[in-house]
Order: sequence, then structure tokens, then C-alpha cells
Amino acid sequence: MIAVSHPTGNTFVRALLAALARDGWLHSFHTTLAAPSWSARLPSVFRREMARRSYEIPRAKICTHPLREAVRLAAGKLGASFLTRHENGFASPDAVHRGLDAAVAKWLRKQRVVKVIHCYEDSALETFRVAREMGIRCVYELPIVYWQTSQRLLREEAARLPHWAATLQGHADSAAKLERKTGELALADVVVCPSQNVFDSLPEEIRSSKKCVLAEFGSPPFIDAEIASKRDARGEALRVLFAGAMTQRKGLADVFAAMKMLDRRAARLVVLGAPVAPMSFYRREFPDFLHEASRPQREVLALMQTCDVLVLPSIVEGRALVQQEAMSCGLPLIVTANAGGADLIDEGRTGFLVPMREPARLAEKIAWFAEHRSLLPDLRRAAREKAAQFTWDRYARKIIEAALS
Repeated sequence: MIAVSHPTGNTFVRALLAALARDGWLHSFHTTLAAPSWSARLPSVFRREMARRSYEIPRAKICTHPLREAVRLAAGKLGASFLTRHENGFASPDAVHRGLDAAVAKWLRKQRVVKVIHCYEDSALETFRVAREMGIRCVYELPIVYWQTSQRLLREEAARLPHWAATLQGHADSAAKLERKTGELALADVVVCPSQNVFDSLPEEIRSSKKCVLAEFGSPPFIDAEIASKRDARGEALRVLFAGAMTQRKGLADVFAAMKMLDRRAARLVVLGAPVAPMSFYRREFPDFLHEASRPQREVLALMQTCDVLVLPSIVEGRALVQQEAMSCGLPLIVTANAGGADLIDEGRTGFLVPMREPARLAEKIAWFAEHRSLLPDLRRAAREKAAQFTWDRYARKIIEAALS
């Protein structure tokens, strides 16, 4: 039997849980919060949050450890930022991760049926220590490039664009946090990576001594991009979409720089995501963009259908799921290999790979799409077909096979 632990239970966790439950391998899922049966009676702001915490597995298999996560959510609504201070706040994301790790480790000591424990970065160290003592197999999913690569790239980026440094996120992690990451990886029996980008970031000694598995994320179902087709007929400006946190970790500064090089009558930038700096900062960098706030996935996909191409010149990433979401809506991509989707690109057919930190190359490819509007219907079809090759069942099957072999 396999137990799974994750603080928030996002899309790829739900896909794994569903496959484990269907095949009879799921012992239990450990998380912070899960939607109760009466969540429909909660205030709307909490209903939206709980909607992201619902799982299609038997409720009896879900074990929750809610205290710190509940405080974190409340602190955000009340403006009590001292509670979520980076790493050290009582309800900081790091404290939430460590709290779940400690609770699962304590629970695991009492188990005799669990044969495999599946954990994620930053919430696995104590759990894996107990698992190794008990002879339980440790599966470690690393959703973003390994910290040594990440830290190097972020430091370089902070030096390259110092006024964007505050948006980078992660470059100020303490030595203790980085040591935890190193310890987690060292204790793992199996390491799961969502992209070749993440796989290649692993230290050579890890790749040579452990079972390392490439399990690419799945795509959402096919979505007809009829809205964009109608816009083609009207000859409107190319709608270029950037989707994700508004940080330079995802290359937003380079998107702005590229757009400044283009004729604004030919292309319009749409930025979908949460700002991490005052909006005035972004407007000073590039005033002519349309900002769209973060929203549920269904509404994200609807917005994508009104756009023509996704740009994501990431510096540090794992496998940005937004790439496959966009392709399922018929959007070709302009991305860096660091976005984790190099295998999604058939050059000139499903999009283009561009080097990171080169806005001029990004501008060149945006201009290509603007100049070849007549090709967009074929490009949309190719993008959807490519996205459909990656399924959540395929993702989960690779992990389960590695965990049990």
C-alpha cells in the first residue's frame, strides 16, 4: 500500500491519488486541509479555497493536519503578515511544510501496512527518516529544478536585473532550508521529475545511485479555440499571453523588454497572474499591458481561448503546467527550455524555444506570429494535438510503476 503526503494537494497530486485509488494501491493521503462535506455552506471566499482542496477519493482515506495552514489562510485575510514571515513565521509556508512532515512522520511510526511513502520537496525529511528506519520505500517528487541550480540562476538574475530582485522568490532561502532539501533527496529511493529540465538539474551522484523517473504532467481535455478563430477574421492585434506569478523567475521582465521592441499595433500583451510588487512597479517597466487577476482554472482556460500565443521565458521552473493548459486551448508557445516544456515544442509547428535572458529573440518570435496570422488555425490544431499526447493517467502510471518496482 502507498501513502501520499502533500500540503495542498494540487492538480498533479489529485491525478496520482485518483490513479492509486482506482487501482487499489492508496492507503491514505495526508494533507493540511480538505473540503468537508458541508463546505458549500462556508462564506464564498472560503468556498473558493476549499474547492481546490477536494479529492475524488474516499473521505476515510484523507488525514488532515490543519492548524498552521488554517492560520496561514486567516493571516492573509487579516493582514497579519508576521505570522507568515518567510521561513520563521508560525504559519509561513515553510512552517506549514515542516508541520505536515512532523505529523506524517509520527503517524508513520505506527504503521505496518504501508510499504511506500510518496512525499514532495520541503515536506519529506522527517517522514523519510522514519520510513528508512522501518524499511518503507521513499518516493520523492521534485516539482522544480534542484535547489543548487535554482539558487545559481536566481543569484545571476538578481545581479543582471537588480530592480527585479525582490520578485525572484526563493533566492533568500536559509542554509537550514537548503540542507533540508539536500537531506530529503539523499534519503529518497525513487526521485520523480516532471521534466528533463528538472532531471538534468539533479546532482550526478543522485542520478547514478538512485532510480530517477521522468513523469511529465498531463494536459487538460481538448478545448475548442473558436473565439480566437473569430478574432482572426476581424484582423485584430495578436494577443500575447503571459500567465503566472508576476516575477522575473518566470521571465516577466524579458517579456516587457520584448514588447517594447514591437509595433504595439501588431501585438497586445495580456498578463494573467498575481503581482508580487505594487502594480505601479510593473506599469513603470511597461505601461501598455492588460492585467487579468488570478482565477479558478475553468476561468483561466476561458481567458486563454481569447488569446493567440503563450509566452513564458522562465529562468527557474519545473514543468510549468500553464504551457499544456494553453496548448489545450489552441495556443502555440514561445518558451525557454527552463520552463520545462522543451518536449512540447515542434519548432514552427507548436511554437518556438528561445534562449533565456534574450528579449530580442522573444520579440523576433512574437513578430513572426503577428506576421503569419494566416498560419494560426494550423498552429492551434498542432498545439492541441501535441498537448493531447500527455495524459494524467500516463503521468500517474510512471510513478506507480517506479514506486512498486
